[in-house]
Amino acid sequence: MPQPAAAGAFVMAIKIEMLRCFQAVVDHGRLSDAAAALGRTPSAVSMTLKQLEDHIGAPLFETSRKSRLSTLGEQVYQEALLALAHFERSLATIDSLSRSQAGYVRLAVTPSVAAMILPPIIQAFLADHPGVRIEMHDMTSAAVQRDLQNERADIGLASIPPTEGLARKPLFRDPFGVVCRADTPLARAGLPLTWEAIAREEFITNGLCAQITDPQFQPVLLGARLEVPNTASLLALIRAGVGVTVLPRLAVPEDIADLVFLPLPDATIQREVWMVTSDRIRPTPVVRDFAKAILQAAASDLRGHSDFSFSE
Repeated sequence: MPQPAAAGAFVMAIKIEMLRCFQAVVDHGRLSDAAAALGRTPSAVSMTLKQLEDHIGAPLFETSRKSRLSTLGEQVYQEALLALAHFERSLATIDSLSRSQAGYVRLAVTPSVAAMILPPIIQAFLADHPGVRIEMHDMTSAAVQRDLQNERADIGLASIPPTEGLARKPLFRDPFGVVCRADTPLARAGLPLTWEAIAREEFITNGLCAQITDPQFQPVLLGARLEVPNTASLLALIRAGVGVTVLPRLAVPEDIADLVFLPLPDATIQREVWMVTSDRIRPTPVVRDFAKAILQAAASDLRGHSDFSFSE
C-alpha cells in the first residue's frame, strides 16, 4: 500500500480536479456517468481517482466498482464538498472584483463637495454594482490629504496643492464670497465689497481662507480672533451674529434663508477642487470605475452652472 506523503507535499499534491472527479463519481454512482458529466473518459477519471487515493494513502471506496464509499471516503467526501464550494465562491468573488461588481471604495471628501456631487453618483453606482461597499468620511482638505498619504482612502475630493505621491485631476472651481447674516450692515449696504469693509467686521477664519492669496486679505486674517474649521459650526456662529467669514459658494447651503453670500469684486478668487488619488498604489477595478463616474458626473452636473467653471 502506498505510504502517505509528508504533510506539506500532501497539501500541494491534491489538486482541485481530483476533488471534482471524486465528487462526480460519488454523486453519479458510476465512473462512466461521472466521466460523461465531466466531459472526460472513464479511464481518465479512474486515473485521477487513483492519484487521489495514492496521495491519501488509503482507498476511498469499498469496492472497485466505486459504488460505496469507505468510512474514510465518507469523511473525505464531506471535506471535498466544503473545499469545492469555497473554491467556487472564491472564483465568483475574483470574477466580480475584476468586473467591478464587488469590493469597496474608501472616500475622503470635504462636506460641501460631498453634498454637491456625490449623492447621485453613489446612488447610481450602488444600483449598478450591488456587491460594492462604499465608505465615505467628510473632513477638511488637509485631513483628506493625510488620509490619502497614509493609504486610509482610495479617492479624495478636496482642495489639495500639488503633493508628491498624489495624482490630481481637476473637477471644478467655485468663487469665494463673504458669508454673513442678511440683516448685517455689510449685506444691506448693497455696495461692491472691499477688503477694508470686511476688515471692519468680526471676521472668523476657516481652513479655506488659506487659498486666498490676495495680499489685501492678509490684514483681515491677522485681525481675526476666532478660527473655526468645521463648516457647520462656522455657519451656526454666523447665524448667531458672532461674525462673518469667507467661503466658496458651494460651501453655503442654499436653504439657509437668514444668511447671504456676497460675491467678492475679484471673480478670479476661486477655490479649485480636485479628485485626488495615490500614484503609488494601483487602483482596484471598482476604485478605477468609481473615479471615472466622479469625473463624468462633475462634467455633466456642473457645466452651465452660473456659479461654477468646469475644469477640462
